[in-house]
Amino acid sequence: MAEQDPATSQDLGANDPATRTELEAAAFRRLVQHLRDRSDVQNIDLMNLAGFCRNCLSRWYREEAALQGVTLTDPAAREIVYGMPYKEWQALHQKEATAEQKAAFASSPPHH
Repeated sequence: MAEQDPATSQDLGANDPATRTELEAAAFRRLVQHLRDRSDVQNIDLMNLAGFCRNCLSRWYREEAALQGVTLTDPAAREIVYGMPYKEWQALHQKEATAEQKAAFASSPPHH
């Protein structure tokens, strides 16, 4: 993520790095909760529309943890994003992708 200049950060209400981090963390938590609440939205749809999905988000979380010296397994990171073990989420919510979804995925730009 590109750093903003201080004037822009102040305009956004993030007057200091700690406040900015708190705001970013709160936005992340809201995004994760929104994705948990919208289990009807399939990962392939997210990939086709936005180029990322819940799995990407959990991988980014794990990668950032590693940069901070925190070891986090892929299943643990996915549980943070999904709110339950990934296999359980798949059994409860994942549907077989349609031919249209698969075609859109195959023809879209590279994904994360």
